[in-house]
Amino acid sequence: MSQTLHLKTSLWLPGCLAICLLAGCNRSSPTGGPGGGPPGMGMRSGPPPEVGVMEVVSAPLPIINELPGRIDAVRIAEVRARVPGILLKQLFKEGADVKAGEVLFQIDPAPLQATLNSAKANLARADAGLKQAEAKANRYKSLVEVNAVSKQSYDDATAAVLQGQAEVQAAQAAVEAADLNLGYATVTAPIAGRIGKAMMTEGALVGQGATTLLAVIQQLDPIYFDFTQSSTELLRLRRALESGSLKSAAAGEARVTLLLEDGSVYPQAGRLLFSDISVDPTTGMVTLRAEFPNPGRWLLPGMFARARLEQAVNQEAITVPQRAVSRGAAGSASVLLVKGDNTVELRPIQIGSAVGNQWVVTSGLKAGERIIMEGLQKVGPGMAVKPVPFVPAPTASAGGNPRI
Repeated sequence: MSQTLHLKTSLWLPGCLAICLLAGCNRSSPTGGPGGGPPGMGMRSGPPPEVGVMEVVSAPLPIINELPGRIDAVRIAEVRARVPGILLKQLFKEGADVKAGEVLFQIDPAPLQATLNSAKANLARADAGLKQAEAKANRYKSLVEVNAVSKQSYDDATAAVLQGQAEVQAAQAAVEAADLNLGYATVTAPIAGRIGKAMMTEGALVGQGATTLLAVIQQLDPIYFDFTQSSTELLRLRRALESGSLKSAAAGEARVTLLLEDGSVYPQAGRLLFSDISVDPTTGMVTLRAEFPNPGRWLLPGMFARARLEQAVNQEAITVPQRAVSRGAAGSASVLLVKGDNTVELRPIQIGSAVGNQWVVTSGLKAGERIIMEGLQKVGPGMAVKPVPFVPAPTASAGGNPRI
């Protein structure tokens, strides 16, 4: 019995040792390899993986700000009745374009014509009185020299001439005023533009005691866009310009692009006219004004829009595609680089605004470095790779279904 047990034990121990040795050989290293640990830190067999890389370049980039605002007419004219009377005719179509001087309304001219006739009669009477006074003064002048009339009578005749001249001038002014009022009975457009609805209809009594608003004309081509920018952004921009990190956009090159309420881009580019000289104390904003051509009358006063304004140019801006940037849990950004020895480096970067599908890198990268664009999922820091130039995939054809 004991001999049999000893024999079985001697056969079992070598087998266990062999199994243990095999298990030890297959166990992965704690520092890397197939069983765990970060890629690239353990032993790898075969050629290094191929990754698509893109060289970082610097290029001029305009600094564009999106600012909200509203459309405003270049000129607004209120058409008012300047004389009292009954409105006889409306001679325009509401919502149409009118020319400067075009007849819009006709006020009853009969009372105004009667006033003019009366003023002309008063002028004729004053003129006749003046002629009579002048003749009397001329007669007294020769008689006073021979003492045929008193000096006092001659002085009275001379004063009557002066009084007659004043009465004639007053009568002439009354005629001119009556003639002007008669002309005001024909209401014309003070400016060219688009006229709105009529505020009064035929038969209404207008201009009685105060000027009555009849219609409003707005000049729509060109048209203004008034928008605001915070004083904080202006200060930051000015400091960047003074430090030399940004260059000011030339006055003739700075463009303003308009984004409409439906998200579309207005096809006509505008130009910046001025920036206000004061800050609104209630909002901390500065008002800016741009001018846009509006031949099709697409832009209407009061319409909300956003302006893309080029205020400066970063002469050595660095941008990277968004697909190459990874985000950490705390919002930190990083990219994978291929160093000179073709090993991978994880590089933290600081990013600013987005331009299309690119991030503007404010720090962490410099021109000439190579970032990994393709093959990110199969490499890690410290791993040797085979870099090849990245070739973007062709864009999808326009024949697909549009996404709404």
